[in-house]
Amino acid sequence: MVKNIASYLGLALTICILLQVSFSSEETVDLSRYSTDGLVLNYTVKPDVSITDNVETSNEGYEAFSPYLGKSFVGFKEALAFSESGGNYATINTYGYLGKYQFGKETLKLIGVRNLHNFLNNPKLQEKAFIANAQRNKWILRRDINRFVGKRINGVLVTESGILAAAHLAGPGSVKKYLRSYGLDNFADGYGTTISNYMKRFSGYDTSFLIANKKAKVNTL
Repeated sequence: MVKNIASYLGLALTICILLQVSFSSEETVDLSRYSTDGLVLNYTVKPDVSITDNVETSNEGYEAFSPYLGKSFVGFKEALAFSESGGNYATINTYGYLGKYQFGKETLKLIGVRNLHNFLNNPKLQEKAFIANAQRNKWILRRDINRFVGKRINGVLVTESGILAAAHLAGPGSVKKYLRSYGLDNFADGYGTTISNYMKRFSGYDTSFLIANKKAKVNTL
């Protein structure tokens, strides 16, 4: 009995000594190798001041793509192209509309394009066709542009770029009906996209670059 008590006391004393040694000896860790001194930790991208909202267009109708297109004319046509085809020059949709801007065959004839195979394989020609068609639509809708720009129809502010985008979607005649009915005659294409949709989506772009031209044609040579 006495031996057992002595054994327990000895064990308890040993544990106390070990704990005291453990707490009294603080472990030190060398953190110098984890220092961030001298490292460049600022990863903010410097803005490219050489890029502006307006990208100059070439005589051939081509421009270098830039994410800084803003509300420029190039921004307008590239946004419209993305909506129409995802920017694909070679695509033909289920209704037979062709190219980056999804032209109908009859519209192409009006602006002087008859060789559809050549049209699909010629990006420069497609860019020229877009300009010519927009100039023609601007001439047809010139009075409506003067009359309605700045007004609201179906809650959407009417702008020149919205009118021209809607004309690309539905044709200038349908846009006239929409404007003069104050939105009651709201054409929708085969996929359900309406004039009102395009009026809103493409509002406020700078389309002053386009000169209204009743006889706008594409030089296919």
